[in-house]
Amino acid sequence: MRKKLLVKKLSVALMAAVLCLSLAACGSSGSAGASGSSADTEASEDSESPAGSEDGEATAVSGNSEDAAGTSMTAGGSNGEAGAQQAQEDEVKRVARDGADMQTEDKSMPTRVPMEGGTKINMYFGDTVIPGVLNDSETAKALIEKLPITQHVSRYSHDFCGVTEDLPYKEEDVHYGWLNGDIDYATDAPYFTILFEDEDDSEQYGYQVNIGVITCPLSEIAELEGSFDVRIELAEE
Repeated sequence: MRKKLLVKKLSVALMAAVLCLSLAACGSSGSAGASGSSADTEASEDSESPAGSEDGEATAVSGNSEDAAGTSMTAGGSNGEAGAQQAQEDEVKRVARDGADMQTEDKSMPTRVPMEGGTKINMYFGDTVIPGVLNDSETAKALIEKLPITQHVSRYSHDFCGVTEDLPYKEEDVHYGWLNGDIDYATDAPYFTILFEDEDDSEQYGYQVNIGVITCPLSEIAELEGSFDVRIELAEE
């Protein structure tokens, strides 16, 4: 009886030992599996890193290319502006003398010769009548259609001048300077002006459109002083 009981105890102990060994084996296998997964993850991460690095480098290269292109475009724009400015500076300045029919022998008379067949006018500075001839420019024709008018002017160093109504003009008629005796329309205000001296120093002044010339000695207008409401009307033939 005691022998049977001893055999059973030994059998139970043996089974317990086998079970412990099996559990220990499973634990090692699980640890090994976890370790393998970790290694696989690290390997996976390591294998992805070079590709990410290449993408980053490609992006950087692309960005540098775009920056270079932008710099190139900016440089191109600057060169274009510089070229346009240089072209503008190289353009020949249009002045009052260009294409003008002039006389230079009698300095007491206007330099510009009146247009043949132009429109004759009289300008009344109080009791003084200043005769003139208007040309066939677009601006002069627009003024002629408005006559008679009263134009306020004041005396300045080289002219009688006053703000006037807007008149049409062609860009090709705008120039620098004047000839003594010129009747001009200045586009910058605009002004109506009769210029009687300083033609040699006049090319510093722009925005001038010539619409005619006075036909009396320059001294007749140069001797006047002050401000006037000048009546301008067509002269009787």
